[in-house]
Amino acid sequence: MPENSSRLPRSAWVGFSFVSGLLGLAVLISLLQINQSRKAQPLRVLGSIADFTLTNQDGAATTLAAFSNHVWVADIIFTRCAGPCPRMTGQMRSVQKALPPASEAKLVTLTTDPDNDSPAVLKKYGQHFDVDFNRWTFLTGTKVQIAGLASDSLKLSAVPVKPEDRKDDADLFIHTTIFVVVDKHAQLRGIFETGGEGVDWTNSMQPRLLLAVQQLENEP
Repeated sequence: MPENSSRLPRSAWVGFSFVSGLLGLAVLISLLQINQSRKAQPLRVLGSIADFTLTNQDGAATTLAAFSNHVWVADIIFTRCAGPCPRMTGQMRSVQKALPPASEAKLVTLTTDPDNDSPAVLKKYGQHFDVDFNRWTFLTGTKVQIAGLASDSLKLSAVPVKPEDRKDDADLFIHTTIFVVVDKHAQLRGIFETGGEGVDWTNSMQPRLLLAVQQLENEP
């Protein structure tokens, strides 16, 4: 990211990291307690998604209305990431492949790095991962716009790494590594960790996420 990444407006990124980090941790703990088994359990409403206007990988304006009446799974990454982002995108791709053909669920990936991640960059990145753009949307915008959706609504946090603290040129952000699930009425209903100690994505966490998506698609 450009050298001014560490001097982002405090109003956009301080709240984006600390407040959402605390809230995200609280709802994550609650969700993981609810989803201790693969048996379908009631999924509590954890918050509402406010309307937004961002730009997708084709350069088109995208609002909350694009996901109306759809269950959707969202995460936040950046394309220059050499840490968890490629793994997370691979895991989202596995969700894409595992969803039944009849499912109308959508997938959404936001970038933490809009200065670099233009629509064209996001599209090329998605193509590298064999993304089905009919189901999976990549979103960019201004830092304030992204923070509004990611932090305020989806509980996805990100904070830039100071230049003096970077381990390498790709060590640009610290961000959450969770997937969140939103229901057909734009309500946050699930949080699922994708990595870390004790997380078995393939045999445990992904099946739980897919079960939650199915459960929410069956709701009116």
